[in-house]
Amino acid sequence: MKKYLVIGNPIQHSLSPKLHNHWLKKNKIDAIYEKKLVDDSNLKKIISEIKENKIQGINVTVPYKKKIIEFIDELSDEAKETQSVNTLYKNNNKLIGHNTDISGFELSLRHIKYNVNEKKVFILGSGGVVSSIVLALKKMKPSQIIVSNRTQSKAEKIKEMFKGLEIAKWGEVPDFDLIINATSLGLNEADDLNLNYERIGKNKHFYDVIYNPKETNFLKKGKLYGHSTTNGKMMFIYQAHQSFTIWHKIMPQIDNDTIRLIEND
Repeated sequence: MKKYLVIGNPIQHSLSPKLHNHWLKKNKIDAIYEKKLVDDSNLKKIISEIKENKIQGINVTVPYKKKIIEFIDELSDEAKETQSVNTLYKNNNKLIGHNTDISGFELSLRHIKYNVNEKKVFILGSGGVVSSIVLALKKMKPSQIIVSNRTQSKAEKIKEMFKGLEIAKWGEVPDFDLIINATSLGLNEADDLNLNYERIGKNKHFYDVIYNPKETNFLKKGKLYGHSTTNGKMMFIYQAHQSFTIWHKIMPQIDNDTIRLIEND
């Protein structure tokens, strides 16, 4: 039986096994997908297992999307440009790192029919997924992309990667149309971004890359102040769909059953 994993820290919130095992069963594939908590000290060992064919594919989540790169033989063009990897597989005995977050994010906005063209976008965070979101946004031609992070030097690194980005100090609220929480604040129910929601204005869209819990405090407060909201559910499904297709050479269905599977957890 083939084996696939999602690795990260924390990892208990991940619904990747639920989604991938659903598709494995639907497509009658003899394989299992599990989640594994890792830390920096055992990251190399996990990667050696894919090189030794003990594991056939790995998804990577917080906080290893950048850290994992040093153990990889070759990066796809998307992974190179973003310096972020969320999907690992072997090809011709080489370990390949790929990024399906870029298209996952873009497709999630298309799914809700949100048009970014000429809009101002404000991103909170500068972790591994932010470069993927910025690259996806660049294709959709917003008028402005602003990034803010608690550690400003990390936001500056994102700015070095992409021309035209602007930096806001943590706690500042610039004018925007779309605000994206790309931090891990929200994984715990008590987490709060401490935004001044009263200064945000009206008719904004709040997007959180977190999908479990399905409504973070960030989204709850956005809704409370009359804004529209989207969680990371469809981004999660679309990025997983592409990983599954790469590994199994089968394109699984994204139907109502698939979406309900994630919503009803």
